[in-house]
Amino acid sequence: MTPQDLEDVVLEDGERPAGEQPESESLDEENRLKPEFVRNVHEAVREGDYDRAYELVEPLHPADIADLLELTEEDQRLDVARAIRDQMSAEVIAELNDYVREQLLANLPAEIVAGIAEQLETDDAVAMIEDLDRDDQRAVLAELEPEDRAAIEAALAYPEETAGRLMSRDFIAVPEHLMVGDLIDFLRENKDLPTDFWEVFVVDPAHRPLGTCALSWIMRTPRHVPLSDVMTRDQTLIPVMMDQEEVALRFQKYALISAAVVDESGRLVGQMTVDDIVHIVQAEAGEDVLLLSGAGEGDINEPIRDAYSSRVRWLVANLGTALIASLIIAMFGAAIEQLVALAILMPIVASIGGNAGTQTMAVSVRAIAMNQLTRSNTRRILWRETRVAVLNGATVAVLIGLATAAIFSPMLGAVIALAVIINILTAGLAGVVVPVLFERLGQDPAVASSVFVTMITDSMGFFAFLGLAVVSGLVG
Repeated sequence: MTPQDLEDVVLEDGERPAGEQPESESLDEENRLKPEFVRNVHEAVREGDYDRAYELVEPLHPADIADLLELTEEDQRLDVARAIRDQMSAEVIAELNDYVREQLLANLPAEIVAGIAEQLETDDAVAMIEDLDRDDQRAVLAELEPEDRAAIEAALAYPEETAGRLMSRDFIAVPEHLMVGDLIDFLRENKDLPTDFWEVFVVDPAHRPLGTCALSWIMRTPRHVPLSDVMTRDQTLIPVMMDQEEVALRFQKYALISAAVVDESGRLVGQMTVDDIVHIVQAEAGEDVLLLSGAGEGDINEPIRDAYSSRVRWLVANLGTALIASLIIAMFGAAIEQLVALAILMPIVASIGGNAGTQTMAVSVRAIAMNQLTRSNTRRILWRETRVAVLNGATVAVLIGLATAAIFSPMLGAVIALAVIINILTAGLAGVVVPVLFERLGQDPAVASSVFVTMITDSMGFFAFLGLAVVSGLVG
């Protein structure tokens, strides 16, 4: 498929509003994007039977079409896009994975990308354009209508992952002096209002939010009642520079459906809605899991070179930390030669400590992300995890100590039991201290915590077990 072919496909979509679906029966949920369905679409495209591919894809929701394209091999995606023709809507492109969308947009001229952006909500258009390089961004922005360009440029002026970058500029704001009937008439007669909204913002003459009116209240209130009598004055305002994680926490804490976004002077400039928050929560949760493992972005559509560079540096760092544990083992080489049981048992001590550290670290990273672990309660959380570690250590120590005493000797059983307690206690402390330290240094606590916690638990496990074996007189 040539760039001109793809251009023609997207141009066809301009005849149908974004999000409007063709009339057809809904695809059975049991068959949607199942392996056999995806295979049938790909086979139809390979055989050049585009009409069959079109019919198969026609009942899908735009988000499902985006998933289908992501499940398609890179060299076949353009052919699938060509086959489904006008179903390649702007909404589908907005739902695509960043890398897949980048590939498709790379084959389109700036004016076509601008046309796609104009069919989208402002926040979706921003998400699409921000992934382009600077030159492509300028070219696309130059093709936009002045009003759309101004809105997108204003959003791009804010840092990534802030409310100002993510907010929607499509909202309804009215003055306080209106009656409910006036508002209803305004909503019915104005054709340029947002398609979906849950509440109306009430503002003062300086455009500062005074309160909100839920649609349910508006529809149930007599027409002659002033808005000031039915609006809710207690509202949660989101500053434009607030980080997206903090925004998500506010929505969760106060059970919000939508919230006003205000600039530094308190003026209403946009809104965040719960559907935006779902994307934020999903993105942040996935990001933290991947960072804990050192897997970078972890996207299966990520280019191999990028995946390699993001992962290998943490593997090299892990190699360095593993050498520290190896040096500790080397220090006790003579002791291990005298008692082979030490070599048999010491991986158990390190492994148990590593698992305990990972458990505590995961809890700590989540607590930091959820704003549950702060400077005000760090000591209390540290004391809590210390007690948990002591209880866990005592339980595991009794089990491994008795087993070792029965198989080898009572003294070795006592040594490994004490070493396990020490290592699990160390793991509990490291699992809290390391993420907190990263957070205090202004770094993401999920980025490298696992590497350092593993180093600490491995090193302490080997040192405690082998050191105690020497001190106890088990070896000379």
